[in-house]
Amino acid sequence: MAKSHHIVGLDIGSASVRAVIAELPNDDGPLKVVGVGTVPSVGIRRGIVVQPEEVAKSINASLEAAERMAGAAVNEVACSVSGSDLFSSSAIGVIAVGKADGEVTEDDLARIVEETQARTILGPNKEILHVVPQHYRLDDQAGIKDPVGLKGVRLELSSLVIGTGSNHLKNLVRSLELAGISAHHFIAEPLASAEAILSPKQKELGVVIVNIGANTTSLAVFEDGDLLHLAVLPVGGSHITNDIAIGLRTSIDVAEAVKVQYGHAIPSEIGKKEAIDLSQFDSQESDEVSRHHVAEIIEARLEEIFHYVNLELKAINREALLPAGVILTGGGVLLPGAVELAKKELRLPAQIGYPKPLGGILDQIDSPASATVVGLLLLSLEDGGVAGRFAFGRASNILNKLPGDWGNIAGRAKGIFKRFLP
Repeated sequence: MAKSHHIVGLDIGSASVRAVIAELPNDDGPLKVVGVGTVPSVGIRRGIVVQPEEVAKSINASLEAAERMAGAAVNEVACSVSGSDLFSSSAIGVIAVGKADGEVTEDDLARIVEETQARTILGPNKEILHVVPQHYRLDDQAGIKDPVGLKGVRLELSSLVIGTGSNHLKNLVRSLELAGISAHHFIAEPLASAEAILSPKQKELGVVIVNIGANTTSLAVFEDGDLLHLAVLPVGGSHITNDIAIGLRTSIDVAEAVKVQYGHAIPSEIGKKEAIDLSQFDSQESDEVSRHHVAEIIEARLEEIFHYVNLELKAINREALLPAGVILTGGGVLLPGAVELAKKELRLPAQIGYPKPLGGILDQIDSPASATVVGLLLLSLEDGGVAGRFAFGRASNILNKLPGDWGNIAGRAKGIFKRFLP
């Protein structure tokens, strides 16, 4: 990354585009947030770019707002990659140790990542975004976290490969290009959220972080410090709003206002005689509706979301077996009763996750909705650290094929991105 006094996180979501500028600390203190810009996103469907020109306008608007607040111009960002195209799969790579004396080096780790990618079979129009090492095996010694300096002959890597659709990546790059900005890293949204929210102890014990966004819900599962699983579900907070609009026969805007002001996920905690006057949200509305009925609608959709989360946990044999429980984050988790419903449906301890504290304008980013962008900042700050790593995958080849300076951006992205797993 080019030397700068600032780093920038850019979270491109279905509901909003959020840019945050942070000032690098002079000592061991926290990042200081100096600029925040949040605007509604246009041209995004289920987290996937469908209209690059419109997305570029949203990117520009969010960055301009953040730059005005910070009093500084930026030209590079760490950008999130989200959407229903994200996927993960287990992969294994095997190589012979390169040095004659059998000592494992950093070059061996880079080679085994390349071998893992080469052995991974993807569907059409899919690209590898990250290779996240879980553990190594050196000859007969298994469960090694860092084999550098050890001696052996045969090195094996078990990892989780994270990928996405190649067309989505191309359109995302195009959006940034039209906005006149470049990216020094593209990071899967669940990885960024986990970095902002989870502690090393939670990752060690076993935890699932669930990010309920507007159109999608993402989850990442950790155990023994390793990333075990990552998935994106095609349902989110906007589906709750749509259900309310249909159930109350009202507009989306009114439904969203009702959800925010009167929503609750536990109908039994709402009196059946409580009424909501819709005219307070729209002068053309005259009906009064039951708040208990609204809670029933919200409960049904959240139960569906947690049901699908539970299916993902069941698929990896972790159903009701994560001691650190479920951490809820994202804009869709602020409904009263959501935590209690998660405990009931997932049979796990549950709590709302807030980003790790930074300095500066805290009130602008101290919410679950800011988890991803805070994680982008933290991962950018610790680029080059020594504890853990994940590698960028073949997706960077897409950038090499694009004109202009994008090939140089891809070259930077191909390096090992230090500091992810504890």
